[in-house]
Amino acid sequence: MRVRQTGPVDTQSREVNLDWIPVSGFHLRKAGVQFDAVRVIGDTGRRLVELMDHMTGGEPGPVIVDVSGRRCAYFLLPAGSTVRRSWPRGALCYNSARGYDSYVPIPALAGRTWPVLWRCPPVAADRFVHPVLLRSAAITLFG
Repeated sequence: MRVRQTGPVDTQSREVNLDWIPVSGFHLRKAGVQFDAVRVIGDTGRRLVELMDHMTGGEPGPVIVDVSGRRCAYFLLPAGSTVRRSWPRGALCYNSARGYDSYVPIPALAGRTWPVLWRCPPVAADRFVHPVLLRSAAITLFG
């Protein structure tokens, strides 16, 4: 899987001002506040990232990968968009609707963040993965 490494952010050409993205390293952020997330583990997650990348012409929205352990892909969606929506087996939703807190590892845009990396970094404050498109792609891929 190809991982897009991000270098220092050029503040004149591409400023992404999102207060939930850490300045360095990576931090856990509560899902359901600024975003919901869908996590897919292993090779299936990598295939879904590639499919979404292809379907959107390389602009699927923010996607994070954890390259250690279970090698998860986290797709960041608008807050509240995964609630009351059925998702195929293998796609785990992170939101705040179930009465418990769930957290997503969020890396900085630049610097050392290993093992959590931006596969597709955010490009604007209101730009997320499209929930219907992701769900449709997951159903197609998972069967």
